Amino acid sequence: MARYHDYADEFYFNVGLNTEMKLPSNRETVMGFFEQLQKHFPEMQNFYSRGSGEYVLEQKKVDGGYRWTTVEPKRVAFGQMNPTEFDQAVVKHRKIAELIPYFLSTSPLDCDSFNVTFGFDFAYTGNHNAIVAEALGWAPSLEKISEFPGAVPIDYEPSVQFALDDECKTQIRLSIDTKTGAHHVRTGEYGDENIGVFLTARHVGSLPAGESYAAAFDRILENCVTFADSYLIENVLIPLQQTIAIQ
Repeated sequence: MARYHDYADEFYFNVGLNTEMKLPSNRETVMGFFEQLQKHFPEMQNFYSRGSGEYVLEQKKVDGGYRWTTVEPKRVAFGQMNPTEFDQAVVKHRKIAELIPYFLSTSPLDCDSFNVTFGFDFAYTGNHNAIVAEALGWAPSLEKISEFPGAVPIDYEPSVQFALDDECKTQIRLSIDTKTGAHHVRTGEYGDENIGVFLTARHVGSLPAGESYAAAFDRILENCVTFADSYLIENVLIPLQQTIAIQ
């Protein structure tokens, strides 16, 4: 069973590298990169273009889980939905980080931002904003708002971003994405979209001298895991999971 998967209906583990300069887009380079990925991950067999210079290689979905990689003009992204083994997903993501500079001619100087994101989806048919407010509560200075006669939350999406260093190059962002608004509350008709919780650890700017993309991935991932284990699970995921379960 995947690490973190017990705390949400779906868990995904994504990585994104944004570059300052455009990535090579010629056929030989792009196909060479994806062919190398396929050698390491033979289950990834579906290749296609989305237009505007975006190319995708992905795995066929099996029991809700699959791997994917995209190359865009100034971005490389890859991830795994519902990984069966978290540690195995880490190894595979690190391998892609190792391959990027060799096959896409990307220098550590060319890094605009390098992100690791943990995503958690919660199925809930009802007012997403109200259930998030009930599970996580209000900031003390805003608590009285919930006591206002007839008050029903129609937009409640807590988000916080903070830096871990004086230069603000290492950052953490936590955000909650709700899918309901005034129309849903007014009509009582709610869709089947999920509540999303996103935790992103990020390095901004060129990598430190001598650091590879694989080493940067390990460093950024460690920040994401540390925050998830020390704060996110107990203070966000479990309260949200438990509150939804008793509705």
